[in-house]
Amino acid sequence: MTIWEEVEMTGNHLKEHGAGAELKAHPKKILLVDDSSTSRMAARMLFAHHESYVLTSACDGKEGVEKAIAELPDLILMDIEMPRMNGIEACRLLKQNAATKNIPIVLLTMRGEDPFVQQAYASGCSDFLVKPVNEQKLAAVIKAHLGQ
Repeated sequence: MTIWEEVEMTGNHLKEHGAGAELKAHPKKILLVDDSSTSRMAARMLFAHHESYVLTSACDGKEGVEKAIAELPDLILMDIEMPRMNGIEACRLLKQNAATKNIPIVLLTMRGEDPFVQQAYASGCSDFLVKPVNEQKLAAVIKAHLGQ
């Protein structure tokens, strides 16, 4: 059983016992901010089979900040190295905004060196993952931050 099937089973168990009406009616919204169209497409395919989540996306940090403020997602997955505004600056801006400051932000990057990781956490992110991220690790982080 994959971690995604486990997450779905948890949701289905709640539905069967009357506690899942809210889960079905109000899936968790995840905002993916990544300039890579390949990453956005892979994420759409990954989340397509999960009723517990609705995925929306943005192509760069500036658009990500705008969408986060407008849509107030439950979780943000954000690449760091992007045009117009990088993920660290976007994270800082979102953490300074009263409407978005409590949204968990998971920063994603190919760079895992200590100074880079420290800079990411200093921006206010909730978690940090080095790409490529394996599916089980991503599912576990999402589950942890969304309280599922």
